[in-house]
Amino acid sequence: MTHTSSATYDGAAPEPEALRVRALSALLAARERTALLTDSVDDHDLTAQHSPLMSPLVWDLAHIGNQEELWLLRAVGGLDALRPEIDGLYDAFEHSRASRPSLPLLAPAEARTYAAEVRGRALDILGGASLDAGGRPLEHAGFAFGMIAQHEQQHDETMLITHQLRKGPAVLDAPEPPVAVDPVSLPAEVLVPGGPFTMGTSTEPWALDNERPAHRREVAAFHIDTAPVTCGAYKRFIEDGGYGDPRWWAPEGWEMIREHGLEAPLFWHRDAGQWLRRRFGVTEPVADDEPVLHVSWYEADAYARWAGRRLPTEAEWEKAARHDPASGRSRRYPWGDEDPTPERANLGQRHLRPAAAGAYPAGRSPVGAGQLIGDVWEWTSSDFLPYPGFVAFPYREYSEVFFGPGHKVLRGGSFAVDAVACRGTFRNWDLPVRRQIFSGFRTARDHA
Repeated sequence: MTHTSSATYDGAAPEPEALRVRALSALLAARERTALLTDSVDDHDLTAQHSPLMSPLVWDLAHIGNQEELWLLRAVGGLDALRPEIDGLYDAFEHSRASRPSLPLLAPAEARTYAAEVRGRALDILGGASLDAGGRPLEHAGFAFGMIAQHEQQHDETMLITHQLRKGPAVLDAPEPPVAVDPVSLPAEVLVPGGPFTMGTSTEPWALDNERPAHRREVAAFHIDTAPVTCGAYKRFIEDGGYGDPRWWAPEGWEMIREHGLEAPLFWHRDAGQWLRRRFGVTEPVADDEPVLHVSWYEADAYARWAGRRLPTEAEWEKAARHDPASGRSRRYPWGDEDPTPERANLGQRHLRPAAAGAYPAGRSPVGAGQLIGDVWEWTSSDFLPYPGFVAFPYREYSEVFFGPGHKVLRGGSFAVDAVACRGTFRNWDLPVRRQIFSGFRTARDHA
């Protein structure tokens, strides 16, 4: 697969040294976050399995190092394997998450030493790698280094989910996110005009295979929520008996909530007539103005039906986020082509919660929809499928093996996602039953 992109995303060749600096910065930022998530707990917590849905934190730590070794040391650098005997232990497809605690995993100190040794050699390779357009596809525009930085940040988000599932006192801290700017004055929904738009990308240098290639999509006019659905709005669904009325639920979703006795989002419970939630070791009242979090696709779909609306398709979501009706072009992000900043989006674990609905006015899209990047992953109605012309790169197991009706697409990224692993074209996917992820949603309706 050929990667043709630039620092300005207009097709011009990027400067290798600028790409090298960008790759170095991304790798160092990811490792700093990994250290925060693993150094904040003791060895017992690192090796424990806090939920059968998740790996022990120490598995993620060594897996990060192993993937970096496979792709940067061996594939790019041509080096011999450091620890070939552990490849199978850290192959995500060879062992389920529930089974990983029983494996002969590297101990915390050994895992840290291994990851550090791999990183030192990877940085040496980065210093000498050819990053221009004439190089190998893995090296072009620093793709392999960007892929590994994204992979580590994705596992950092996974480890943050494990922290949320972990019992015990709080070990993480972060400042509160900004308050919304005049949320009452915001319209409930915005109109996205009908017509074609460019979906996906063929120019973003570190875009992953499922985001490619760019292609035209025709989307009829529709309305979409200005902000993600809030906890306060979701409470009304609960109080109206939403979890007890099969009219709103897909059959599989109704079976799921009946089987598990679900009555609210994950981590919520009612006490003395008040809804409380547990958030990273702290129990607190549910914030009505925040986007609802930790809901499955089935719950999002049921709420939308109850509200007389629907979940947006993936194409609708991307058009609302990227399409500029005035120019007819698709932007990298809702606000434009510039990288995310703290004023535009809630990303990177900078805050340990979503911001209130209506926050980040500088991050709104041309049609006026806000918080499309950051805060919460947003479920769409779409199955995870390849784009026309899709080519697996650099390995089938990243995307291709997940294509089909079993997984639903999420878009936008959460407060737990780093900017390197989040953009207007980025596609996430998961099983429709998943609730431990940092997932929310917004609703849409057809334009009459």
